[in-house]
Amino acid sequence: MARREVLSPTQRLRLDGLPVDLDDRLIARHHTLSEADLAVVRKRRGPSNRLGFAVLLALLRFPGRPSRPGERAPEKIVRYVASQVGEDPRAMDAYAKGRESTRREHLSEIYEAFGFRLFNEAARHELRGWLAGVAAMTDSGSALVEALLEEMRRRRIVAPAIYAVEELAWDARRQARETVAQTLLGDFSDEQLAKLDGLLTTAPEGTRSRLVWLRQPPGGPSPSNFVKIVEKLKFIRSLGLSSEATRRIHRNRLSRLAAEGARMTPQNLSTLENGRRRATLVAYLLERAASLTDEALEMHDRMVGEVIAKAKKTRDENFKGRGKQINEKVGLYAGVGKALINARESGEDPYALIEKFVPWERFVESVAEAEDLALPAAFDFLEYLEDHHRRLRKYAPVLLESFDFSAAPPSEPLLGAVEVLKEMNATKKRKVPDDVPTGFVKPRWEPHVFDEDGNIDRTGFEACVLSELKDGLRSGDVYVGGSNRFRDFEDYLLPQEAWEKMRFSGDPPVAVNPDLDAYLAERDELLHEELSKVSRLLPKGELPGVRLENGELKVSRLKKDEPEGLDDLRRRLYSFLPRIRLTDLLVEVDSWCGFSEHLVDLRTGRPCGDRELVYAAVLADGTNLGLTKMAEATDDPRVTYERIAWAADWHVREETYQKAIAEIVNAHYRLPIAQSWGAGNTSSSDGQVFFAGGPKDALSQSNARYGRERGVVFYTHVSDQYAPFYSKVINTTVRDATYVLDGLLYHESDLDLREHHSDTEGFTDQVFGATHLAGYRFAPRIRNIKKTRLHVLKRPSRYPNLVPLIGGKVNTKVIASQWDEVLRLVASIKTGTVPASLILKKLAAYPRQNGLAKALREIGKIERSLFTLDWYQDLDLRRRVNAGLNKGEARNALARAVFFNRLGELRDRSYEDQQGRASGLTLLTAAIGIWNAVYLERVVAKLRARGEEVSEQYLRHLSPLEWEHITLTGVYRWDLGGPGAIAADGFRPLRGLD
Repeated sequence: MARREVLSPTQRLRLDGLPVDLDDRLIARHHTLSEADLAVVRKRRGPSNRLGFAVLLALLRFPGRPSRPGERAPEKIVRYVASQVGEDPRAMDAYAKGRESTRREHLSEIYEAFGFRLFNEAARHELRGWLAGVAAMTDSGSALVEALLEEMRRRRIVAPAIYAVEELAWDARRQARETVAQTLLGDFSDEQLAKLDGLLTTAPEGTRSRLVWLRQPPGGPSPSNFVKIVEKLKFIRSLGLSSEATRRIHRNRLSRLAAEGARMTPQNLSTLENGRRRATLVAYLLERAASLTDEALEMHDRMVGEVIAKAKKTRDENFKGRGKQINEKVGLYAGVGKALINARESGEDPYALIEKFVPWERFVESVAEAEDLALPAAFDFLEYLEDHHRRLRKYAPVLLESFDFSAAPPSEPLLGAVEVLKEMNATKKRKVPDDVPTGFVKPRWEPHVFDEDGNIDRTGFEACVLSELKDGLRSGDVYVGGSNRFRDFEDYLLPQEAWEKMRFSGDPPVAVNPDLDAYLAERDELLHEELSKVSRLLPKGELPGVRLENGELKVSRLKKDEPEGLDDLRRRLYSFLPRIRLTDLLVEVDSWCGFSEHLVDLRTGRPCGDRELVYAAVLADGTNLGLTKMAEATDDPRVTYERIAWAADWHVREETYQKAIAEIVNAHYRLPIAQSWGAGNTSSSDGQVFFAGGPKDALSQSNARYGRERGVVFYTHVSDQYAPFYSKVINTTVRDATYVLDGLLYHESDLDLREHHSDTEGFTDQVFGATHLAGYRFAPRIRNIKKTRLHVLKRPSRYPNLVPLIGGKVNTKVIASQWDEVLRLVASIKTGTVPASLILKKLAAYPRQNGLAKALREIGKIERSLFTLDWYQDLDLRRRVNAGLNKGEARNALARAVFFNRLGELRDRSYEDQQGRASGLTLLTAAIGIWNAVYLERVVAKLRARGEEVSEQYLRHLSPLEWEHITLTGVYRWDLGGPGAIAADGFRPLRGLD
């Protein structure tokens, strides 16, 4: 029978071999011998036997198996164990040459003395039951094998040959897949199953299958596209799928199954056996229904926003068009006013004086004209909303009828109004009932909803309902079942029972003392200390670059902190770097760190056998070429569009991109030269706009900050070592601050991040609070920080010199009333229950009276005040923040050069494709950064070997993100056998140095 394999050859070699790259901390954790261990070891006779016995014991504990005959134990482990036993590490050589029978006897003694067991049928049965629970959570073969090996170590079961472990994992995965299929399809009728199978066939009158139709992107916001989304949603609902079964399936496995369904073509799906094919379709359809719900509600948000924008534009244009007439009337009435003033002072007839200035008939006419020109006192754009309301009417009945809205108690009147509108649409009534709920109508809307007699205007009422519905969905006051992004706020958080268990475990996943009194006392003490210090130093002029002038705070700009001659040195060092094509650079970086091993097949979990295909797919994303042009630009006849598309569909996605990027960042992190730039514990983030060309899509939006063109933002996190480690596509209308925590929490690299920098767009009080509670120091560069007000926990009068700078007291009562919910929120973010960006976006949209949102702001005021006080005192902090943001800007410049095709314009219409572009670009810029760093390190070493001084002061300011020596465009080819330009030492010759 063929072996049941779940690992790639590389994964198998890694998991089955003895570890050779353990760091000192891991060796100490796994291979430290206790006094009881050493007592057993010392019973052996002779140095080689004592050391060999001890090493066998150490290896059985980690990695979980002894060395095999002819296999040499790792030198680092031997040295560490020898130091504990008190023997010379060279004694291991004699042990290795000794009798095999001695080694077997030692193993038998170890098994008996330390409770190790062999992997027999009983152990297999025991582990099979345990592994079923793991397989219910993940379909990854490598994850299953790694979990199984770890459990064997825990149970002291000696790991057998890797193929035996693989077979057990393969069987557990098969069983889990069958269980999932049975769970999802358990109650399906024959008719439902036939409908599922019919999704894959093309109707006789059509050119595509229903499945392909369901996958089509929504297009730009318009009533017709909204209706198309709802049509797809209704079709899925008509299949009678129930989401109840999904509650019994782990979210990870369900997501993976849905991802397979999203990527597999109808032809691919048709090749699967019935159970797996249908289960895959059900998982995909349930996920697609949720995403269609989100797409529809977001499109509604966009269309209401566009109607409001058009109303504002009409108002402004109307005002501008009347400008000349208004100016004439102002001049006329200024003259009339002067005539009246003169009449009062002189006692003359006022009417006679007015007629001297303007004929009476003309004056009477001007009054009527002025009445016509006069704008409402509020100058409100809502006056012009009726002109654009027809656009909303085209889809509003479909919106209200197609979704079941729920709401928190304060928004229940809004839901009542929604029900009234639904009934009016169904019965074709025009008049709004007098008893319709109107408690949701805000004062600003009242003149447009009610006429002078108190009657309700249908158009104004409907516009108000749709606008308030949009705001309620944004904030979470209104929610929709079956949605991912517009669920009940409570559903985003850890279940109360799970949270209470964490809370009272003594170690909840928050980075502060969970005891409120202790937390506030600690922050109050620190805040008082810093306020007192600044209050003392400020009048004396002893704060660096900070002074008071006429009661106004002045913060000096930082002077350039670069040594003279830096540019000359930078040009000289880069002149030695080899010239290289981007394709060869990618291959070489992969040979160093093996990032392509993480670009695994969605179905099998194995790396691609044809690496040039995944390289091409990554370059197609990262350079913005796209698959068609990449195939045309490749001179390898095997690298066709179809094959690159296959690699892109199955191997290149956000999940695998993130792991591949992390592998590059980890290798960069370990470079000695990288320590010159930073310790890898601070980072910065910044958004970079890429405009959208081609057909209008549902994601790109315009923002006045970036001009009138539509676009999206690639929001990227960069380490202090210049390595980009996380990137996310966001709308241009969303504030960057929402996404700060995502990169800190969800990157997969080894970076030990503690402090984060952003610009002004990246900070809010809520972000200050959330980052602190999650365990990070937030240090943004705030524009006009001198105008940022401080907040205190006690009396402001305690700091008389700072009274003008203090904006008020922190409301600790609000914090106290919501403390447990705040901690639950942070725990939900840190455990991955809800993405930080999603929940922070909802909190930011909440009205100010919401308790949880307000409590997080109050905590943020404390942290912002502490940061501001530190900014005044610490010149190094200001320089560090500035340097961090400059590193992000350097990366953005490189990204702009790499993302060259179509002048950097995006033509992708789906979020997944746009995110693929962002991730591919991040991987390429990370690869360029590490390649430059490696060769700069070699250049510096060569120069120093020649006696030339290259000081750390200069290296600290050197960036590894230059690209003049890299050929970014042209014909793409890969030499996977090892480029001929690489010398015997594994590197390319340096220009002018080798």
